[in-house]
Amino acid sequence: MDRLQRVSSNVGHTVKERIMDKKHEVVLFSSTAIALYGYDQGMMSLINTNHDYLSTMGLSGESPMVGVIVSVYYLGCAVGAVLASLLADKRGRKPSIFTCLAVTALGNLIMFISGLGFRSGAMALMLVGRTVMGLGVGGIDAVIPVYSSELAPDSGRGKALAQEFQMNIFGLLMAFAVNLLATNTLGKSNQWAWRVPIIVMQIYPVLLLAVMGRLPETPRWFIFHERRDDAHNSLQEIYGKDEAQSKLDELQSAHEEESSKQIGYMDMLLPNRGRSQFHPTVLTIMGQVNQALTGYGAVSVYGPQIFQLLGFGVNNAEYLTLGNYLFYFLTMTFAWLYIDAIGRRPLMVWGAFGLSFSFGVLTVLGGLAFNSSQLGIPNLAVSIPGSVVLYMATSTFGIGWLATVWLIPTEIYPSTARAQGSAISVIIWGLANFAVTLLTPIGFNNLNYWLFLVFCVTNLFAGLWTWAYSPETGGRSFEENVEFFERAEKESTWRVSRVGGGEYSYMPKKGSSEEDGETAPLLRRRS
Repeated sequence: MDRLQRVSSNVGHTVKERIMDKKHEVVLFSSTAIALYGYDQGMMSLINTNHDYLSTMGLSGESPMVGVIVSVYYLGCAVGAVLASLLADKRGRKPSIFTCLAVTALGNLIMFISGLGFRSGAMALMLVGRTVMGLGVGGIDAVIPVYSSELAPDSGRGKALAQEFQMNIFGLLMAFAVNLLATNTLGKSNQWAWRVPIIVMQIYPVLLLAVMGRLPETPRWFIFHERRDDAHNSLQEIYGKDEAQSKLDELQSAHEEESSKQIGYMDMLLPNRGRSQFHPTVLTIMGQVNQALTGYGAVSVYGPQIFQLLGFGVNNAEYLTLGNYLFYFLTMTFAWLYIDAIGRRPLMVWGAFGLSFSFGVLTVLGGLAFNSSQLGIPNLAVSIPGSVVLYMATSTFGIGWLATVWLIPTEIYPSTARAQGSAISVIIWGLANFAVTLLTPIGFNNLNYWLFLVFCVTNLFAGLWTWAYSPETGGRSFEENVEFFERAEKESTWRVSRVGGGEYSYMPKKGSSEEDGETAPLLRRRS
């Protein structure tokens, strides 16, 4: 009996220790923060079709301003990324994240009160709210990936970020479900059917602000700012007293090696400079451009309209969109299972080719649905296979393209440029998605199902470019990934197959990477 009690006590202690462990708290916090990005996409998809919302904003359903209101958010994200990265470098990761969460909450409140009891100026206030919220979410998207990737082991960076982006899809799913429930309960002509989903988003920033005090500041930032005692205290929170000193010495050594290699934005945006990071910056930019070209920013925001293009009525299209988001969330599990097992590059290349094929099929099925009455084809004969293809395409994007393009910029820069690299990634994401979400409604109204063909071609380009120029960064230390760009410069080629005999075309064999003070993870999972 005593033995059983001891075993039970040990198990309980282990479970409690793992749940309350700082490593797990950081992962949970980061995942919840990333969910903000997904929530906005799911939130706006049904708000755009609410009759009271359109009336309050003084818009018709086909007005280009519907897309402008959605897309201006991404411009805010681009600016927010720059400001947050500067604040993260100067004041610390935690102050930057705290500020971004507060700004997000403010922007959300402005959106909620837009047109509440008044009509004059409602659209202008909504545009302000969207922009302010974009400032906050863009900052979060810039700082969180850097924060988590620096604290994850080389062999688990991809899994950590993919799990966070699975929560991004949870945010998307939650927002659409709340939206659909409010719409079906209150009707599309009720203002609370679109205001309630907006204010529910406050759960995320308020909850995260409440628990932020439990998180440690990154020891790397303390070391970078010559705050050795604070770095030691932070390491004790993460590792305990026994390992803290040795980790501190490693980080100090790495800092001394890099202290003379400060890198600014001009070093990243211009070629042929002494400390040029132009090559990895082009890779970062093209990763986000190619992700936008997959078309899934449009699918996330305008899901119901896409199912309508396949021949479904409004109600069925909305429920099918909810099912698609649920499938999206569940299949994201394969992303974090595969991203560190087979690498980032194969997921992206084959994901793009799979999406290209899917959109090609959807072009044919969309055409048949559009002309079904003339051709005498039953709607369901086209709509059902079209829905299956769209579901599979959604999961393909989630596995291959959702997390990878956010992960790679955190792996290819030296630590003195990592925050700037992540900021550039968010800026390009914001600008690219601004363009896509602005043009998609115009495409729906003018191209109909031919819009699928556009995405078929853009995905083919994304796959070919990635195959030619994007190296495999998985399973390698930060320094080994930086070495790829040094070798590319010496060999005067950016083609992955020609750099180092093509060794960066695939994952390295296990045990080939050695860790030092710079590459050693600060959040190693316990075996």
